[in-house]
Amino acid sequence: MSLHRHHSNRDATIQDAAFDGGLGSIPRHKLPQRTSDAHAALEFVRDELMLDGNARQNLATFVTTWMEPQAVELIQESLEKNIIDKDEYPQSAEIERRCVNILANLWHAPEPTGGADAVGCSTTGSSEAAMLAGMALKWRWRARRAAAGLDATKPNLVMGANVQVCWEKFARYWDVEARLIPLDGATHLTPAQAAAACDENTIGVVAVLGSTFDGSYEPVAQIAAALDALAASTGLDVPLHVDAASGGFIAPFLDQDLLWDFRLDRVKSINSSGHKYGLVYPGVGWVLWRSAEDLPEDLIFSVDYLGGSMPTFALNFSRPAAQVIAQYYTLVRYGFEGYRSIQQRSRDIAGAIAKGVADLGLFTLLSRGEELPVLAFSVSAPNGWSVYDLSHELRSFGWIVPAYPMPEGMAEIDVLRVVVRNGFTFDLAGMFLADLGKSVERLNGKVPDKVAFHH
Repeated sequence: MSLHRHHSNRDATIQDAAFDGGLGSIPRHKLPQRTSDAHAALEFVRDELMLDGNARQNLATFVTTWMEPQAVELIQESLEKNIIDKDEYPQSAEIERRCVNILANLWHAPEPTGGADAVGCSTTGSSEAAMLAGMALKWRWRARRAAAGLDATKPNLVMGANVQVCWEKFARYWDVEARLIPLDGATHLTPAQAAAACDENTIGVVAVLGSTFDGSYEPVAQIAAALDALAASTGLDVPLHVDAASGGFIAPFLDQDLLWDFRLDRVKSINSSGHKYGLVYPGVGWVLWRSAEDLPEDLIFSVDYLGGSMPTFALNFSRPAAQVIAQYYTLVRYGFEGYRSIQQRSRDIAGAIAKGVADLGLFTLLSRGEELPVLAFSVSAPNGWSVYDLSHELRSFGWIVPAYPMPEGMAEIDVLRVVVRNGFTFDLAGMFLADLGKSVERLNGKVPDKVAFHH
């Protein structure tokens, strides 16, 4: 028998077990009994994923949807590394340490005494980072109350109704009252609102540097000043946390004179998302504290590290090192000027889209991409269709543009939001505006005209 015609029993079993391609044989709720051919399994799953949206046309997400091939190669080479296993992967641990110190420098953290490292760690994302920061606020407040012999059973956290849902999760999971302040004439928390909501049970105030609703910065410096005044007049010393999930990788490069970070003494911790404007694929966030005393020792655990010990304070244990390594790649690859150029281009494109939207004369812009590269707009006057109808119409062109109500205090306003990220070009922006015009004309029941795009 010729060699190419011979099949072992094992090969025959695998071939016979391959899916027949019929829809009924694709497993959905039960593990299949037999092994399938690797290529067939690949194609089945790949075909399913064809129904997902095109990431380049996804104007809903803040999450990075494009990285350079070299970064992808580095991620591929690092997929098996476990960031928590610092004994087996000491250089990955060293890279995480370097990233923390680079961000501490970028966010103007005070220089640690005695040559120590900055205080912070990587996380799976900004939500985990927010949990850690919130825990530190609660632990420090509880310790202060206990030292004073006061009740510590009713903690609260002050924040605007525009915060990301992870803060509501934190409050529920860790038994903290979420004092969500309704919006009142602004799209975010105001300094007066923040100070007025604080009392002796307030563990901290959260200020958002880049709202997910419209991309606007909250006035962090003014909120800090209001809390300083509160401390001077009442003795209530309320720490400030900055949720810089997106703005932490925008403001340092485009708004260098803006005071929002550790230059403000009131700011005790900052979280940011490496997989948003940090330019890394999903799976990495960062949380930093002003100093070691702002991170309670009760939250720190030691793991073996090359015969010694290494502190860890993340919620997750085993998790990929690949995205941390990819973050280091982007920091080394782009440097300050590269990040500045990339983020400025995104902001410029967002501004151009905002101008195109305004030129249609049908919408009211709540933001124009002048802080985060994000714009939000509502329909100016009743015309028989809503932002939800327009969102649906845009989907027919492949564009994913979310429509939603604003937070409490502005909930009567429904908006569309466009997020511009690295990889989205002026050419794509022109295509989007053209399709936006066509969608409006369809909804109006008219023949679409050509929409001009000014770059």
